[in-house]
Amino acid sequence: MKWMTSMSLLTVIALSCFPTRGYAADVPSVSPEAVADYVYAVVESHRAFYTTHVVQPLEEQGVAKASGEWNTQKKTIPLPVQVINETSQKFSAKFKGLRYQLISQWPISVKNAPRDQVDKSSLESLSMRPERPISRIIKIEDRTYFRAIYPDIAVSQACVSCHNSHPNSPKKDFQVGDIMGGLVIEFPVENR
Repeated sequence: MKWMTSMSLLTVIALSCFPTRGYAADVPSVSPEAVADYVYAVVESHRAFYTTHVVQPLEEQGVAKASGEWNTQKKTIPLPVQVINETSQKFSAKFKGLRYQLISQWPISVKNAPRDQVDKSSLESLSMRPERPISRIIKIEDRTYFRAIYPDIAVSQACVSCHNSHPNSPKKDFQVGDIMGGLVIEFPVENR
């Protein structure tokens, strides 16, 4: 639980330079693309650190295993995808409207499947051109949002082993460095 609190705190500190009224994307000198890049850099660096310096060593030493049932089983810790989704929920409770989530064309859990056709086509585009996120302005209810989807790359053998061996995984031939899905980042922007 300490690691989750620490990661949430680091995310809040990193994003605390955002204005408390309105959104950073509303500040003329900060583009929505730059805001999304900052959020991505924070989220992805936390996840990469957690995966390579917490999950992988604990599993290699036999101390703990990453599992979807981490909250009910002993000697288990959250999967990296759960760290992302749990911290997003905590973060979005404080900063209304900003959310991020891992999605995949090959999700182990249906909660991580593309939410709509835009997500599906964005994931397909990322697989062909992963060097830049796929971004667009979208409408959700009566609000205008900036949505960016960044490639989710297998950063360690722990990612690959988990996905390739999981009984619910529809794809079982991932390798380190492969694109496993995408990190969606959404936040409200002023009406354009």
